[in-house]
Amino acid sequence: MKNWMKAGLAALAGALLATAAHAQDKTYTIALSNGWVGSEWRTQMIQEAEAAAKAWADKGVTVNVVVQSKNVDVNGQIADIRNFIGQGVNAIIINPNSPTAFNPTFAQAKAAGIPVFAVDGEVTSKDAIFVGIDQKQFASLSTQWLVDTLGGKGEIVAINGIAGHPANQARVEGFKSVVEKYPDIKVVNEANADWDNAKSQQVTQTLLATYPNLAGIWTQDGQADGVWKALSAANKTNLPTTGDLRKSFVKQWVDGKWNAAVSANPPGVMATALNVAVLMLEGNKLKDGVLKGPNGNSLYVDTYLVSNANLEKAVKDLEPKPDTDVISFTVSPDELKTLFFQ
Repeated sequence: MKNWMKAGLAALAGALLATAAHAQDKTYTIALSNGWVGSEWRTQMIQEAEAAAKAWADKGVTVNVVVQSKNVDVNGQIADIRNFIGQGVNAIIINPNSPTAFNPTFAQAKAAGIPVFAVDGEVTSKDAIFVGIDQKQFASLSTQWLVDTLGGKGEIVAINGIAGHPANQARVEGFKSVVEKYPDIKVVNEANADWDNAKSQQVTQTLLATYPNLAGIWTQDGQADGVWKALSAANKTNLPTTGDLRKSFVKQWVDGKWNAAVSANPPGVMATALNVAVLMLEGNKLKDGVLKGPNGNSLYVDTYLVSNANLEKAVKDLEPKPDTDVISFTVSPDELKTLFFQ
């Protein structure tokens, strides 16, 4: 073979090897926006997303994350998103402080070619995709458990989260969608405790004093510990009441033999959204009809109810975890491909 031909074939082989190596050396920067740091759930959410980013290295993809996690109002979180757009990140994942206020900002991201994904609370903008559990389903599962436990009758109260937050709004809708089917279930009061255990304890103490005939309490995770502290202080732990899946709470649940149940609200939703984002950046296309929800922009991952019937599994899953950890799950890239992608 002539020298020039050998040189040409060598150059071609080198080019092909370089192209293959480049294909395996994909790098993306994904921004994570968390507008509230008032709970360990949010801390776990960020940690699981960071772990999911590192796991992509096994697939030949480098995913770097940029995190803004701080207590800000809606305007402060909008400023963070605009900063991400200015930095030219490849995708943005947000746990939003409002379902509607980000619409113009999400449109700016789309114009810049940056896909946006919301978690934990749904948003109305069609320029973003929500990834996570259906918060209405989350609430309706535990509400149905409470109604069934009470035999469809009795006085109850609802202790909700942060008024105006999209996740709280959806949960309240899910709660009401169940209780309105039972005319003998009387919702005598609703109150907000802002997903804060100190506030929920105070609120519960007031409600127990005001309504001595309460048959049960429906509350949300992130504040159930405060509710149960008030029940314990009042010697009313016999009341069926929804709970939490934090390890410290589950230990008390088991020790006290409480009649409780709660739907799983996994901090892993941001990690799942990160997996969706990378799959889409890699060129994968969603199946027709998989976007659901009231805004037609939601990829729903089913949740499930934990009650005394299956509490043993929750205890086992939490055994190696710190007391602050919550039962969680992340949907893997391969599972997501089966569920949502062509």
